[in-house]
Amino acid sequence: MMETSARLLRLLSLLQAHRDRSGTELAERLGVTTRTVRRDVDRLRELGYPVHATPGTPGYRLGAGSDLPPLLLDDDEAVAVAVGLRTAAGGTVAGIEETSVRALAKLERVLPARLRRRVQALGSMTVALPAATVPVDPDVLGAIAAACRDHEVLRFDYTSHGGRDSRRAAEPYRLVHSGRRWYLVAWDTDRHDWRTYRVDRLRLRTPNGPRFAPRDPPDDDLAAYTSRAISSAPYRYRARLAVQAPAEVVTEHMPPTVATVEPVDARNCVLLCGADRLDEIAVWVALMDVPFTVLDPPELADRIGALADRFHAAAGR
Repeated sequence: MMETSARLLRLLSLLQAHRDRSGTELAERLGVTTRTVRRDVDRLRELGYPVHATPGTPGYRLGAGSDLPPLLLDDDEAVAVAVGLRTAAGGTVAGIEETSVRALAKLERVLPARLRRRVQALGSMTVALPAATVPVDPDVLGAIAAACRDHEVLRFDYTSHGGRDSRRAAEPYRLVHSGRRWYLVAWDTDRHDWRTYRVDRLRLRTPNGPRFAPRDPPDDDLAAYTSRAISSAPYRYRARLAVQAPAEVVTEHMPPTVATVEPVDARNCVLLCGADRLDEIAVWVALMDVPFTVLDPPELADRIGALADRFHAAAGR
């Protein structure tokens, strides 16, 4: 049978890992009786952990308290938290960099030596490119997330891709993070259609609007939907190309913020992208160094033909 202190830590770990645990399940996992589980739960409560009894089948749930209790993390979880904090220290949410560094410093002080070496090796061997974006206010993200959760209409001023300002009202559905920027997927109540907004371009108005009944999302795969919206919809030209290469190969050259890649079969895919100038699209697809055919628009095919003639002439052919 486990020593009492070790058993308490194991019990706390089990309660943190899942929302609800029956007394019988906990007893089996710990190798004790349900009576011992009840005593150990009482000890955790004395230590300040808000362990609640669940209705129905007798069980327990770890609730939220007024203070943050110590968390028990396994090796992989501890490394994941440390990596996440290190990433957040140079991320796209304004104002949390210093807080993330402080939290990381605290975590590294208590990590076992074997884990500290893994985290420090990852940090010392990783070079981050400067984020080519405008960080967003965490309070704005929190307000949008709360409106999504509570189904409240958001009112905000918005600056479009072309620099035009407008006032919007939208039913927020989800926040999507591309790795560089934050986007809001929402139903625009004035335009009666789904829209994707860059969070750093909107300025919230208060208070929120009325509550609304949630709609069916525009796509089951919101990541793919957002990728299509931000990679082609805002631009003057929207191109569709048949590419004679596997989708995973093309995706390596075209991140989701630039283009959407749709697999056709193991050797072919369709590329959707957009730009304000045809030459930009021509350069992007040429640099992929894979065969492709322009499907739309026709003027892109004409422009690529003209560029090809110019390159042949420059090469003396």
